[in-house]
Order: sequence, then structure tokens, then C-alpha cells
Amino acid sequence: MFDVGFTELLLVGLVALLVLGPERLPVAARTAGLWIGRLKRSVGAIKAEVEREIGADEIRRQLHNERILELEREMNRNLLDDKLAEAPPRAEDAAPAAPAASAEQSSQDPPAKP
Repeated sequence: MFDVGFTELLLVGLVALLVLGPERLPVAARTAGLWIGRLKRSVGAIKAEVEREIGADEIRRQLHNERILELEREMNRNLLDDKLAEAPPRAEDAAPAAPAASAEQSSQDPPAKP
């Protein structure tokens, strides 16, 4: 959230030690921890209430179901494409090519004389 690194925390701790002194620093740290905990719990409760009010669980569930359905459709398309690629050519597909070839040959032959 704040993207605070170790060196920044060390610097804040050193400044707090200098300002508060070693006697009051543990009490101040404990008090700050309690306040931060209360704040986190309050924010969590508010967030849960807002999500419950807008029905976020239902929306998430619906989006999840739609993603699953789309994945299933994609898998079925891939399976169908694989099966079509593996299938041997059908006799109906090869049949029209044969008469066309014989028609070309007959047009090249001279007509028969009676």
C-alpha cells in the first residue's frame, strides 16, 4: 500500500527512539499497534458490509461461472478441430474430383467416327 522498505522502517524507528526516548517507545509502539488493529478491523467490517449490500458474492459467482462456460466452449472447439483434422477423407469429398478428370480426358480425345 505505502511501499515502505526496511531502510524506511529503520529510519522511522530511529527517529521515534530519539523523540520519545527508550522509556516511552514500547508504550507508544503498543498503542500504535492497537490503533492500527482497530482501524483494520473497522475497514474490514465496512468493506464486508458494502460487498454484502451490492451483492458482490453473486457477481463474482456469476463471472466465475461465465469464465468456466467459456473455457468449456473453447475446449469443445479444440476437440472438434482435432477430431476433424484426424478424420480420414470421406468418399463423398473425393468423388466429385473423379468425373471432372474424366471429362477433361474425353474432351482431349478425338470424336469417334461412325
